[in-house]
Amino acid sequence: MTTERRGGGRRWLGLSLRLRLTVLTAAAVAVALVAGAFALTAVLSRSRLAALDGLLRDRVGVVTGLVESDTLPATLPTVEAGEVAQLLDAQGGVLASSPNASRTLPVLPAGPLSALRSSAGTSVLVLSTADDAYSRPGRVAVHAVTYRGSPATVVVSLPLGEVQGLLGALRVALLIVVPLLTVLVALALWLAVGRALHPVEQLRRGAAQVAAAGGGGGLPVPAADDELAALARTLNEMLERLDRAASRQRTFVADAAHELRSPLAALRATVDVARSHPGTWTVAELAAELEPEALRMQALVDDLLLLARVGARPAHPVPVDLRAVADGLAATAARVPVEVIGSGNAVADGERVTRVLRNLVDNATRHAGTRVRVVIDQRADACRVVVEDDGRGVPVADRERVFERFVRLDEAREREAGGAGLGLAIARELAREQGGDVTLAGSPLGGLAAVVRLPSAPSEGPDRPGV
Repeated sequence: MTTERRGGGRRWLGLSLRLRLTVLTAAAVAVALVAGAFALTAVLSRSRLAALDGLLRDRVGVVTGLVESDTLPATLPTVEAGEVAQLLDAQGGVLASSPNASRTLPVLPAGPLSALRSSAGTSVLVLSTADDAYSRPGRVAVHAVTYRGSPATVVVSLPLGEVQGLLGALRVALLIVVPLLTVLVALALWLAVGRALHPVEQLRRGAAQVAAAGGGGGLPVPAADDELAALARTLNEMLERLDRAASRQRTFVADAAHELRSPLAALRATVDVARSHPGTWTVAELAAELEPEALRMQALVDDLLLLARVGARPAHPVPVDLRAVADGLAATAARVPVEVIGSGNAVADGERVTRVLRNLVDNATRHAGTRVRVVIDQRADACRVVVEDDGRGVPVADRERVFERFVRLDEAREREAGGAGLGLAIARELAREQGGDVTLAGSPLGGLAAVVRLPSAPSEGPDRPGV
């Protein structure tokens, strides 16, 4: 039985959402309509019986008044169609009757009449009975009275055929109306759910196309600015981030495969020579020959991994003292002196800002002739750091191209001078990750000026003039 239930549950869940919603809602509507039909039938039945009971009690009251005043006519008056009124003696004989009833046929037989008279006592008893001689079934009112010193019973009857006919017609109508309404509701719901789920189907088809294409592209955004449109926009943002991450991964693999060939080839060539001519190299000489290429390869791998991780983890911006960072970098500069001017605070990740400035200072000292200058300019909207050198500079046409990975200009192709071509790319990527940017311009010193813009932290000092 458990297996059958599970199988049924799986089959139910295997149906489309549209069909399940339609079936469940139609079933709920059908149950509600059936319950409402029963309730309506019960209410109408009770209300109609209450109306009949009121009429019966009124007629009993009229006949009882005639009996008590000893003005009972031979023919008792009636008002309603099918109404029968009689005054019966203790043996069930007819003492008086309405014109539509026989004076020899009592409404109730003597046995049931005696039982009802005993049950009624001094009050008026009203009930439905199948013993009514004139209406089967009928609604009967019984009241015990005394007529000319002898016990008698006033009996008034009304047929229930009208009530039963009304209720029967109502039931037939409900048998037709309930299924018809259920079908109409199910049809309307099927169309409404289909229309509501149409954007979802469009999203599914868009996602299938993205999956078939192996990434890239986006999902269609519904025209209505509702929850589905917000979901589509969120999914598109997620797909865009995933596409960027995949693009970074492909770029990383391509860059690594391209740039690692040279140091690996140099290492392998040195090892092959040392193996072919064992007496040519001492251990110290071999280590001295291999170490620069190994260090170069290690630095290259570190830079590639850093570029691959850009944007992969959230930044934690805090106020960063740019003067302290610049002073620390100036203290470790070896080739040319680095002068630091000004101060300022930026809101950024301290470790990443330090890496940006280190790359720019290293690039400046590598190409400078005799001096490097770092100027920090604190402003209300942004904090600028300008790293200047007095080297040969970069032509205007190449100032954007040098930010591409592994780009080295003609005068910097020697790796001792130009590096691996990743420093500026890393600096710009990290700066943009912090909400800033890195651009290049001409330097007043005659060489290149690298301008870093970062979000500014509040400062109590006045703004200093720009550079």
